[in-house]
Amino acid sequence: MRSRRALLYVPGDDRHKIEKALTLGVDCICMDMEDGVALNRKAEARATIARALQELDFGRSERLARINAVGSGLEKDDIQSVLPYHPDGIVIPKIESPEQIQWASGKIEAAELANDWPVNSIRLIVDVETARGILNLKEIAAHPRLDAVIFGAEDFAASVGATRTLDAWEVFYARSAVVTVAAAYGLGAIDMVTIDFKDIEKIRQEARFGAQMGYSGKQIIHPNQVAPVQEAFTPDDKAIAHAQRLVETFEEHQAKGSGAFALDGKMIDMPMVKAAQNVLARAHTAGKV
Repeated sequence: MRSRRALLYVPGDDRHKIEKALTLGVDCICMDMEDGVALNRKAEARATIARALQELDFGRSERLARINAVGSGLEKDDIQSVLPYHPDGIVIPKIESPEQIQWASGKIEAAELANDWPVNSIRLIVDVETARGILNLKEIAAHPRLDAVIFGAEDFAASVGATRTLDAWEVFYARSAVVTVAAAYGLGAIDMVTIDFKDIEKIRQEARFGAQMGYSGKQIIHPNQVAPVQEAFTPDDKAIAHAQRLVETFEEHQAKGSGAFALDGKMIDMPMVKAAQNVLARAHTAGKV
């Protein structure tokens, strides 16, 4: 699974902001045709994204395009405008049923076959951000083309009539459900947006909490958010060294036929070994090991 510590949304109708995103070293650049674009600018966004996919060098950044919701009446033109230029992935917002994913998957597979591209070379990432979407998470996550699930806190809160608060307990159930189901199906899980992009300490705290919950990355909406989010989802050198030592010691004891063992005055068993392996997996996807 590729690293998606920071997924940056860029308005698809703004070539300047897309080019700016290329300079940020961000993991994923998601060129938006949905909420970030006014209704009378949808056609311009499609054309701008198509040109960007053809003309710009994204380097190591993943090239994503977010279409409008399936059923909006805009989705067909959106997806057909970008598929000929082979984005790395398509993001679909407001997913509530597996049938919506299947519609997009069919369009993508047809493009792959028509262009002699490998099947599944264009991945699908979905936003789950409504009460119905949370209820249908298991069926949604089971789709074979799916690569990651994004949690949309603002839309979810609106869908259940909740009032958003700084502590975000009103969305905690849904936030937990997304990361749990994503883990069960081997998918990436991308956490909610921090709307106040000027509050760096807030984004740092929220990103750290998301990482502690098990999310693999976070949505961002401003260049100020890139560094604190990437830092939060990247284990530091001390954590990596401890995890390597723990796993190596575990393997030595396994070779001797031992089970649980002590390390630095603590008893180590399989849950702690698994946690250390997760740290190393995060470090690997971030390119640190």
